[in-house]
Amino acid sequence: MFNSVCTFPLPSDLLAQAVHPTSPLLALGFASGHIQLERLPAPPSSPELRSKATSPSTNGRGTVETAWRTRRHKGSCRSLAFTLDGSRLFSAGTDGIVKVASATDGDSDSPTLLHALNPQALLLATDSSAIHIYDLRADSTIQGAKPQQTHHPHNDYISSLTGLSPSETSTSGFSRQWFSTGGSTVAVTDVRKGVLFQSEDLGEELLSGTAIGEKFIAGGEKGALRVWEGGVKGLMEGLDKRTTLQKGESLDVMCRMWEEPPGEGVVAVGLGDGSVKIVQVGAKRANVVDSVKHDEVEGVVTLGLEPGGRMISGGGSIVKIWEKETADDLDEEDEAEPADGHSDDGANGTDSADSEDDGSDEKRRPKRKKRKRNKGQNRGPTKHIMEFKGMD
Repeated sequence: MFNSVCTFPLPSDLLAQAVHPTSPLLALGFASGHIQLERLPAPPSSPELRSKATSPSTNGRGTVETAWRTRRHKGSCRSLAFTLDGSRLFSAGTDGIVKVASATDGDSDSPTLLHALNPQALLLATDSSAIHIYDLRADSTIQGAKPQQTHHPHNDYISSLTGLSPSETSTSGFSRQWFSTGGSTVAVTDVRKGVLFQSEDLGEELLSGTAIGEKFIAGGEKGALRVWEGGVKGLMEGLDKRTTLQKGESLDVMCRMWEEPPGEGVVAVGLGDGSVKIVQVGAKRANVVDSVKHDEVEGVVTLGLEPGGRMISGGGSIVKIWEKETADDLDEEDEAEPADGHSDDGANGTDSADSEDDGSDEKRRPKRKKRKRNKGQNRGPTKHIMEFKGMD
């Protein structure tokens, strides 16, 4: 008969597990896409396993220690398997990807993001929380080259990278710093000085981020948009303002649209339900000024702004292109809109001259409804103009 000797809570719903073939190690896969490796105390009946265990316990009643934890998949982790010698751990997720990592430290160093910071530096972010800096002036490929520098501004995978505007004292005119989100923290890193600031645990997984002027913006898994003002100093003070865009829906991707007036601006946020929220980030609060639907089923995974001012959204098997509605667009719609089915040229078969009385005809003629014109020139990109389908 078996007796329960240990019960420990888990941070998320468990979907997969794998037992190490030679050591008291247990790999766990979660619905959040995370994988973690637990070190178990060796049983008292196995001197060989006790020699491999890190716990000083000799009766099998030591503590369970988490060796490492990382988010390996964008969807949930559905299966785990060790190699025969236990040196590597394979994982499969609902994102359709199978990944392999070192069982010792979970390091797979799978790339997650690329960002050309300036003409000299390329940033490569990885699953293992590393950000590698490659010198673009070197005559070599990334595969064969070693990074010039490596920083670890987070304890989990990097979810977003945003280059910051050069300072007023910059002589090159190019960016040297970037804002990043990873796990449940935000950070600012400098090419030369390294990590300038890393926040404490903010209590939720951060999936997206960007910056507008002296404002840092991050989106979380629970639908909250966080805004810090005052640059790095504002981050250090930890005074962020939160706005819930849609409760329970993850803010998966973010794009800086434009900055106007100085110090304020507009960002586009792609959500897990397939919608895109256009958010005005003002001095006091963030307001949703428009919302469009990219897809009814799939979430938004990419957002971008092309030089012509059009927004490009991607997700599932389609890409859509959007442009801002202007005052001229609204005027054209007003002119083309018939008044309750009656045309202006008497196309309904009667002529205004045949009416019995001009006054009575005037009374019977319905008034045209005028659409309200937005006084602002920068309306949200509500006009969908192009779509590409079948992108596997």
